[in-house]
Amino acid sequence: MRRLIQFELRKIFLRRLTQFFLIALFLVSVLFMFSTYQNKYAFDGASREGSGREAVEIDKSIAEKYGGPLTDEKVGQMLADFHTESDINAKYLYQNAMQSAVCARFSDIHGNWNGQTVSDVFGEAEMNIGYVDGWLGVSQDMVRIFVFLSLVIILMIAPVFSGEYGGVVHIILSSKYGKTRCATAKVIAGFAAAIIVTLGVLGINTLMAFVLYGKEGMDCSILFAPVVFTEGYIPFNITCGTLLKYQCLLVFTGAVSVAAMTLFFSALSKNQMAALAFSAAAYLFPVMLPISETSPLFRLIALLPIYHAQFVSLMSVEQMGSGWLYSIWAVPVAFVLTVLSSVFSRKIFAKHQVNE
Repeated sequence: MRRLIQFELRKIFLRRLTQFFLIALFLVSVLFMFSTYQNKYAFDGASREGSGREAVEIDKSIAEKYGGPLTDEKVGQMLADFHTESDINAKYLYQNAMQSAVCARFSDIHGNWNGQTVSDVFGEAEMNIGYVDGWLGVSQDMVRIFVFLSLVIILMIAPVFSGEYGGVVHIILSSKYGKTRCATAKVIAGFAAAIIVTLGVLGINTLMAFVLYGKEGMDCSILFAPVVFTEGYIPFNITCGTLLKYQCLLVFTGAVSVAAMTLFFSALSKNQMAALAFSAAAYLFPVMLPISETSPLFRLIALLPIYHAQFVSLMSVEQMGSGWLYSIWAVPVAFVLTVLSSVFSRKIFAKHQVNE
């Protein structure tokens, strides 16, 4: 069985199209990461101003000054320190990450205090603030990277079964051995390939993020972040570290779910193009449905694979009484899809009449 699995894995990874898109995936990951890093900007309100690495250092030094539990006194101090005369609405005026975070929530259009207290805005739970802009930017980049990753997994796995129906391997497939152990090896290899690639992409992105931004901010709340994260973002008081743990979990549940779906369509289809088209359509279709995120039906739709990659909508559904986010249900969903795909894809493959 081990040799069969290794044989199937080699077939998956030695396809030129697979190799091309894997290289493209890793290059895009690096491009997104460095592009976001170079586009960082910060001004400390006095003398330091810069972009890229300099901006990150400025933001970190400001976060170190004001970091820790958020209090009304600290809000007042930041508003005074960052106050500037401008014709632009202070809520949308960007000097640095900390200034943007405080003005977006506690200032009026002129940069003065709007009367809101910390408890008015965030409730009674303690808010620990610090440098989260870097890792939240990484998290946003990984959404696009993980959607691309899912499509690459579909491309890799679509030929696993469908690529054999018209090939010369009919001698193996026509035997009882081919219909049982060979089919099982294909299923295992398909899931293994998806996990291997996901580990590689996640590892490279995480390593680059630590090199560029360090580990600062992991214990800080994602709610006190620049204005770009104030609307349409996760509304729960979780730390940046918790956010990234959920996102890493969801990229694996998404990869496994995509692999399960693709293996099923691969077994069902007589050719590779059909398997690829059906799998890609099934993956992308949920985002085209005219269903509001406030609809009860969205709670089910959000558990489909594409929302594992576009994790913000899934993680915004609900924070349950235990403290877990609703997105944890992605784990049993991925498990069920894996079991169903393993059973049905093998049965469908075994029943196909192989052309002589």
